[in-house]
Amino acid sequence: MSFADRTLFSGVTLEVYDDDRIGFVGVNGSGKTTLFRMLRGEHIPDEGAVHIAGSCKIGVMEQFACKDSAKTVYDEALTVFSWLEDMELELEELHDRIDAGNHSPEVIERQTLLTDRFDREGGLTYKSRTASALTGLGFSESDLKLPVSVLSGGQKSKLQLAKLLLSNANLLLLDEPTNHLDIQSVEWLERFLNDYRGAYIVISHDRYFLDKVTKRTIELENCHIRDYKGNYTRFLELKAEDMERRRKEYDAAMREIGRIEGIIEQQKRWNQAHNYVTIASKQKQIDRIAADLVKPEEAPDSLHFSFKCNDGCGNDVFMAKDIALSFDGKRLFRNVNIDIKKGERVFLIGGNGCGKTSLFKIFTGQYEPDSGRFSYGSRVQYGYFDQAQAGLTDSKTAIDELWDAYPRMTETQVRSALGSFLFRGDDVFKHISELSGGERARIAILKLMLSGANMLLLDEPTNHLDISSCEALENALLDYDGTLFIISHDRYLINKLADRIYYLTPDGVKEYRGSYDAYTLAMENAAQIKQEEKAAKPEKVNDYKLKKERESERRKLNTKVTRAEAEIEQLDALIEEKTAELTGLTDYQKAMEISTEIEELRAKQEQAMQAWEEASLALEEFDK
Repeated sequence: MSFADRTLFSGVTLEVYDDDRIGFVGVNGSGKTTLFRMLRGEHIPDEGAVHIAGSCKIGVMEQFACKDSAKTVYDEALTVFSWLEDMELELEELHDRIDAGNHSPEVIERQTLLTDRFDREGGLTYKSRTASALTGLGFSESDLKLPVSVLSGGQKSKLQLAKLLLSNANLLLLDEPTNHLDIQSVEWLERFLNDYRGAYIVISHDRYFLDKVTKRTIELENCHIRDYKGNYTRFLELKAEDMERRRKEYDAAMREIGRIEGIIEQQKRWNQAHNYVTIASKQKQIDRIAADLVKPEEAPDSLHFSFKCNDGCGNDVFMAKDIALSFDGKRLFRNVNIDIKKGERVFLIGGNGCGKTSLFKIFTGQYEPDSGRFSYGSRVQYGYFDQAQAGLTDSKTAIDELWDAYPRMTETQVRSALGSFLFRGDDVFKHISELSGGERARIAILKLMLSGANMLLLDEPTNHLDISSCEALENALLDYDGTLFIISHDRYLINKLADRIYYLTPDGVKEYRGSYDAYTLAMENAAQIKQEEKAAKPEKVNDYKLKKERESERRKLNTKVTRAEAEIEQLDALIEEKTAELTGLTDYQKAMEISTEIEELRAKQEQAMQAWEEASLALEEFDK
């Protein structure tokens, strides 16, 4: 597939099997989403073809789906069953025509055919199934009536997941499915995919997520793909081994060519007839080696940068005491206490909407807390990365954005800095408004890098970055000799950098030592201890409830005794009545019938007596 004069990819050959779990990686703009659209039939390849098995039903989760803001959550989810909705409308029209007196064979036959198909394809249950799927993903009854436009990014992602669940697709194409999801939601998605019975291909820059849900990795690089068995971490190992093998093979082949060329030069110096025969033979040998020679490809351009501190600071870098914040009378959090020392790498995590970004805006002076106080240590100069990139001016060009922030730099220095962040040539004259999310993030990181701050407050710094840029950022932060305080849902980043983790709740922060894996283990241990304590703790006896239950049981036994006594008395009267009828009766047949009735009544009386006796004994035991 090519666009204008640029080839996105060529010679792409791959097969997807029934239970494949494939991670699809590559730098931003390499063509991953385009290839997805080709698999769905939205793009026709310039060369080659896509073959989809007849039994294959494709479900799609895109980065920017659910755009129809006029629809409610429930109505958007129902679009999965658009054909059933169309059938339902047609059935209503047919019903109205029949009620109006149209009983033609065509109308009746169409109604019968459509009703049978509607029932067979789940028409009677699709609305209830839709509501159940949405509530199962955490939407409340009131949420179902909300317009899609007011949903958060995470809610929109969950709405897409609900549509996938309802579609019965057996091949999922997932394009950055973890964008806008908090850690808890991503973990839910991981469980969903691990339990999913079907195949999927997932484009993602979330490496921790890829490690959890994939068993095969396809990389799109330098216009072609390579296929590796294993998750993302295993892919990195295999790719490194593959690159090293190809480099050694190339170097060995070049050495062999050089050796043979030396022989040819020697033969030429001797300048004898038989020497030219040898020369021709050796040249053919070189041609054969060269024909199979593949030069190892250069890796795509990637970021190379480092953060440097202009000045040092004291050991006490940051302290927050009893911070609280609310909006419109609704408390967001309270009792937030944080203490950060020099050189620490501290992460702040929590669910979407818990107030992480708002807390950072307090620490950067953008919000006033309801109560509490915070302070930075001596000589601390902080730099702030805003995930919304509000500090960038849309009307400026990339070069002006940087130059205006650092006017003492020369044009050469500014261009060199932009070049290291992959803004080259005319790219530096692009307006900020024209840049992609990843490009805007790179500009914001570059401005921060040049600040020389000795403490960095980073709010979701890996959002919008591709994997290679994330890895470059990680390496730069690992080498940074200042102090880090980072909001992130990137578990790979947390695992690689974290010394400590704060988890934000409405009632403060909980502190955990170590990486994300250590935090997960601590959470699992705490949950297990809580479960064991609950199992070991005897249930508290509710005296009032117990008294009421005993009174209820006694009333039931009393009722059984009373009913049994009444039944016995009633049967006694009936037996006396039937016995009186027998006196002086001469009709043998009639006498036999009455005798049979009396026997049946006495059998019932015995049952009633037994029931009375059991209930009476139970009542006596109950009252002891």
